[in-house]
Amino acid sequence: MELAVLFGVCLLVSGVAIRLSVALAGYLGIMDHPGGHKQHEASTPFVGGFGLMAVVVSVSLFADTFLAAVTLAPLSGILFGALAIFLTGLVDDIWRLGFKPRFIVQALVALSMVFLGGVELRSLGELVPGVAVDLGWLAIPLTVFATIGLINAVNMIDGIDGLSGTGSLVSLALTAILAHFGSNSVYVVFVVALMGGVAGFLYYNLRYPGNRRARVFLGDNGSTLLGFLFAWLFIAMSQGEQAVMTPVTALWLFALPLMDTVGVMLRRIWFGGSPFRADRNHLHHLFVRAGFRVSDVVSLAAVMQAFFGLIGVCGFLLGVPEYVMFWLFIGVFAVYFLVILQPARLVPRLRQLNRWLGLPSVQVQGIFVGYLRREKSPEIVAVISAGLGSTYDFQLGVYEIDRSATDGRNVYCVVHIHADGDEHLIGKIQRDARRIKRRIAGQQGLEVRLFMGRSGTNSFVDAVEPLPRGGSREADRRGVRSTLIYSMERGYCPVENTVPGFEVSIPPPCK
Repeated sequence: MELAVLFGVCLLVSGVAIRLSVALAGYLGIMDHPGGHKQHEASTPFVGGFGLMAVVVSVSLFADTFLAAVTLAPLSGILFGALAIFLTGLVDDIWRLGFKPRFIVQALVALSMVFLGGVELRSLGELVPGVAVDLGWLAIPLTVFATIGLINAVNMIDGIDGLSGTGSLVSLALTAILAHFGSNSVYVVFVVALMGGVAGFLYYNLRYPGNRRARVFLGDNGSTLLGFLFAWLFIAMSQGEQAVMTPVTALWLFALPLMDTVGVMLRRIWFGGSPFRADRNHLHHLFVRAGFRVSDVVSLAAVMQAFFGLIGVCGFLLGVPEYVMFWLFIGVFAVYFLVILQPARLVPRLRQLNRWLGLPSVQVQGIFVGYLRREKSPEIVAVISAGLGSTYDFQLGVYEIDRSATDGRNVYCVVHIHADGDEHLIGKIQRDARRIKRRIAGQQGLEVRLFMGRSGTNSFVDAVEPLPRGGSREADRRGVRSTLIYSMERGYCPVENTVPGFEVSIPPPCK
């Protein structure tokens, strides 16, 4: 019960801090403006880190309040490192620092973990049967290296709305489970508090009904802060006699951002580029390029992260040898790297995955129904109209293919809906397509599917696929064309009818 209250209070603290910082974002210049490789449409505040920072500062008060005799020690090390990395990220968000000054500050923060917090990566565990890899004098350099790596892994995966926050929430939840099984109440408190802070941020950052796009971004101030906190947690909880996980377990808890970051950097080096030069070949970018909605990419990434994390948790709790878990992780990463090495080959496979999962594509522009005889058109148009939702505008066109089909079915219908990237509207369109398909299930030979818009088309008519069953684009180029024979818009107002006697009985008047 105490932990639930702690989570709720930290969620509220994070949400309020972010809301207040939004009001100052424009004045301070903490805004992410569209342009370049960025795909968001409106200027958005970089203030996610304010919520997380407010939680880190407040957690010492909440810990004593809700769990007596529990203190987060050494709190001074956490606060110093968190504040330093947060302010550096904030400066980077406003003035765009180069990677060298960022790395210097990150290295200094990592050193503060060692000398102020006593958190040091002293052992990598049993990576080879019977041999424990103790680091000795390499402990401090590798602590710095691991901390910088984790900080930048979170930063690099922060590419679409809700992704870094959702993945972090999954990893934190699994970390809390390990802390609970290890009877480490100190870090149970800390991790649950961070989960509340991340959840408060996701309220503004996730896409959900009523929130079409992110209202705030995590920014470098938030992503680097979150990465630092992960570094502290994973190192502190995997070292010493009170360890609740092994270092290899931490790899699995952070598998997706770690593999994505290392994989993308190795790919850049592989093709002769700089590992620090941004591109759009991260896994989430490839999913978006394949037509996945952002919300679906986030859901799939969360499932993947949970899957990898559970492998690590189960392996630890079941006593699987560390070297087995380590080399299994290396094998999984090798497969992952080979998969993402050629994005041009991967994206078509991801499109197939999208269709196999039955998910709507961001390229959805409406619903296609075909092919039918002309005399059946009024009846089918009435069924389609009755099956469409009432919350969006549409244009319904009935087309006749100029070249007759052998069975007389040379008419098709297309419902064109201006989705404009609205992911929830795209979901409604898919549900309406299923409803229409059920209503005409008895009509043999009719196909109902989502209509995908083509790039480079200038009008609704140009975008229509004017091909009979068994046709081809080559046939289309040889002269197969369609003629619009009936059209209506939202409100059921006919705007064109070139077929005498084509009447559709639909009661609602024009709007």
